[in-house]
Amino acid sequence: MNIKERTPVAISSDSYFFEKDKSNSILVLGVGNYVMGDEGIGVHVIQEMSKIDLPEYIDILDGGTGGFLLLSCFEVYPTIIFVDATMDGKPVGTISLIRPKFASDFPSALSVHDVGLKDMIEAVYLMGTIPDIHLFTVSIKEINPMTIELNQKVRDSIPLLIEEILKLSEILHLKNL
Repeated sequence: MNIKERTPVAISSDSYFFEKDKSNSILVLGVGNYVMGDEGIGVHVIQEMSKIDLPEYIDILDGGTGGFLLLSCFEVYPTIIFVDATMDGKPVGTISLIRPKFASDFPSALSVHDVGLKDMIEAVYLMGTIPDIHLFTVSIKEINPMTIELNQKVRDSIPLLIEEILKLSEILHLKNL
């Protein structure tokens, strides 16, 4: 793999959220620190999804470690699917779908330098506009600073995870028609 293939692709900007009506759209938001190994799985998934043709109702965003900068997403999307890493003790590469109802249902931040999903969701609840939220997690064992390489089991979970995201998105889209 050459360096160009490993360079992250910018998926969108803040202005994108307001360019068109998103009331029938689903946002797939990958979060994590791209240079912390497996902790960046959410970003890696978005990078892979950017390479395929997606249905018109799916928008993708590499949220990185944006934290509170991502709050504008909650104002315009009625449905958001998060993708994040978790250290939940399950076998590495295990994919789980959580339907969080409260901020406490989200995993804590894996990196002490980042604002985690839990913190961001607490802010969303204060805003009053709460979209339909779904969270896909991928189980990881450790954080490896200063690498973009993924554990092979984590990497192998990406195609299955994308398939699950697309299935869920289709179900949610049809339900909202």
